[in-house]
Amino acid sequence: MHPDEALARLKQVLQEEPRTTIVTEEGGYLHAEVRSFLFRFVDDVEFTLDADNRVIHVRSASRTGYSDFGVNRRRVERLRTFFVELTHRDQDN
Repeated sequence: MHPDEALARLKQVLQEEPRTTIVTEEGGYLHAEVRSFLFRFVDDVEFTLDADNRVIHVRSASRTGYSDFGVNRRRVERLRTFFVELTHRDQDN
């Protein structure tokens, strides 16, 4: 997949996530903020495209607190799964 396609697909995935806003997009970097449903805490989710190695590096972290009870890990896995599903859908068409 071309790096531009990967970034476009990543943006599509993020736009489907509830309470998620893309705040920075420059080059191969995306930064989004995700607000928790109940207390409106903000988590940061960052993506860096490594075109040479054909990977997207991901960081998802809470701004406050000591534990997120696995929320960020589950978020990253959900985003990854949706990204892969979109890729398969596009390949089937």
